[in-house]
Amino acid sequence: MGLFDDLSRFLEQRLEEFLRKNPHLELEMLLEQLREQEEDTLKLIADLQLQQQRSQDEILVTAQEIQRWHIRIQKAKTAGREDLATAAQQREDALLREGNQRWGQMQGLKERINQSQALLAKVQQRRQEVQSKAAQLQSERTQTQQRLETNPWQNKTVPNSSTFDDLEEKFRYWETQDELEQMKRNLR
Repeated sequence: MGLFDDLSRFLEQRLEEFLRKNPHLELEMLLEQLREQEEDTLKLIADLQLQQQRSQDEILVTAQEIQRWHIRIQKAKTAGREDLATAAQQREDALLREGNQRWGQMQGLKERINQSQALLAKVQQRRQEVQSKAAQLQSERTQTQQRLETNPWQNKTVPNSSTFDDLEEKFRYWETQDELEQMKRNLR
């Protein structure tokens, strides 16, 4: 097991290094994770809504059964058949308990649907934020590439260069990493 754990840690470290050096790929990975989470949440919501519909149908059937037994209780009492009225009352009470239990389950499903919809909204908002950041990063990369292509004589190490010197590049990298870490923390 130790060898596999070491190999796994080594690979994870290399992946993290690679992603730190290529923040646009890290954003793509985050976007993919958010897409999957959004898809899973949509599936969950659909499944919960189906369960809720079934639960409502079962409650309706139970309510009709309660109504039917309530009428039977009245008929038995009117006819003087207390033995049948008592048995019918017990059946009605059991159906009421069952109906209350199903109602509680349906309320639980409604709450889970609301929570899932709130999660979906949060995931969609995070996805938009990450997409915006990815577009910004892509724009910066494109601008840098265009500057390098239009002015090949421009040397990034020239001390008085006002565009992209080493310090500027380091700060942009650090700020991008900081924003990525913040987005990751927000996802958790």
